[in-house]
Amino acid sequence: MRPIRRGPSPIAGDFSPYTQAQAHLVTQLGPYCSYCERRVATQLAVEHIQPKGLPAYAHLIGRWDNYLLACVNCNACKKDKDVVLSDILLPDRDNTSVAFSYQPDGKILPSTQCTQSGMAQHARNTLALTGLDKPSTTHLDPNSRYVALDRVSQRMEAWMVAEEARADIEASPGNNAVRRSAIRTAQGYGFFSIWMTVFQHDPDMRKRLIQAFPGTQDSGCFDPVTTDPVSPAPNPDDLPKGAKI
Repeated sequence: MRPIRRGPSPIAGDFSPYTQAQAHLVTQLGPYCSYCERRVATQLAVEHIQPKGLPAYAHLIGRWDNYLLACVNCNACKKDKDVVLSDILLPDRDNTSVAFSYQPDGKILPSTQCTQSGMAQHARNTLALTGLDKPSTTHLDPNSRYVALDRVSQRMEAWMVAEEARADIEASPGNNAVRRSAIRTAQGYGFFSIWMTVFQHDPDMRKRLIQAFPGTQDSGCFDPVTTDPVSPAPNPDDLPKGAKI
């Protein structure tokens, strides 16, 4: 889950209707789901962290600090579930890059560091909230070819694409054009955390990825020189219940 900084609200007061915040959010965070990380060309929703469907949070419907971006799947899974900020990890206030471990088979698990920090249950709560712990389902087209429709399958596909890009770079280590092409591919697919994992031993590519995905460098969650994660998160906007990891 890519850590981001949303920054201060671009307007004075609240958004009304809240959908007017969408363009501002995409500018700040990029056209990516804040939870599953995939790029969403259309139907990327303004996601209310504290759900707008619960009366207790009606006063936050127009509030900039209550917004992220979500795809149809993550939004539908989260829906109107009550969110206890102290019990989950969020990309706008925690360093979610160190909380989760991304696997080649598409699974997302609490990381070793997360477990050692006593935050494993927080990580599991977050995955359950957004449905990112759901298993893959098999889809075949009329010609019996596999089609990546669910989020697990799409993560597996992104992993393979990232590995192909890494192989191209290793074959031409001094070719800057190959590295730029890999970054454009990463931006086109999304799944920042997968690319960061595949390139975990390439600080130059990691630095390029951090700079290429809007809002991530501003989060302060990565050392600007080594690209090592900074934990706990700096939480520069002092958001409630932040910096848990």
